[in-house]
Amino acid sequence: MRQLEYTLLAEGSSDRALMRILTWAVQQQLKDISVHGYHADLRELRKAPRTLHERMLAAVKLYPCDLLFVHRDSDAALPQQRKLEIQTAYAESGLSSPRMVCVIPVRMTEAWLLLDEGAIRIAAGNPNGKENLDLPRAPDQIANPKDVLGELLTQAGGLSGRRKKNFRPERHIWQIPGCMEDFRILRRLTAFTDFEEELGRALVVMCP
Repeated sequence: MRQLEYTLLAEGSSDRALMRILTWAVQQQLKDISVHGYHADLRELRKAPRTLHERMLAAVKLYPCDLLFVHRDSDAALPQQRKLEIQTAYAESGLSSPRMVCVIPVRMTEAWLLLDEGAIRIAAGNPNGKENLDLPRAPDQIANPKDVLGELLTQAGGLSGRRKKNFRPERHIWQIPGCMEDFRILRRLTAFTDFEEELGRALVVMCP
């Protein structure tokens, strides 16, 4: 079986949770290829790269790959603006290989984790909880998905008193992808379908 290796260059170390989603997305389009991913951890470099194009070069050098995923949250900017910033940096890097695909959640990665109630309950450590979780219908349209997800995890934990006070949702957020049974639910989000389309175009060129 052929193998495809990818590297994820993310904004922060915790965003490595995206890798389960990225691996799934590639496997959906390349059924007969084994997929292996790396998270580009540049923190231990003696001289940390500052610009995005320098980070791309460092990531590819340290983690050689067939496909480079570059993640940036859109935050307050339009996704098209973030994509242009990434594409410009890729051009500035002088790279022609590996192929590059943008990963731009709206507004931030946490929006992609606000869709699966069961996964949130499991990540909170209370899979059989009955607390009412009012998940947002359009998580990519709320101002701060991270805060909303943190509140939902706290509710889902079903704790009270000191245990609730000591609960740290940020320690549980990145367990959610591992608790999701079916990532197809992400196709409810325009940002994810845009990502899948861009990924498909890249893979057609790489694996005709």
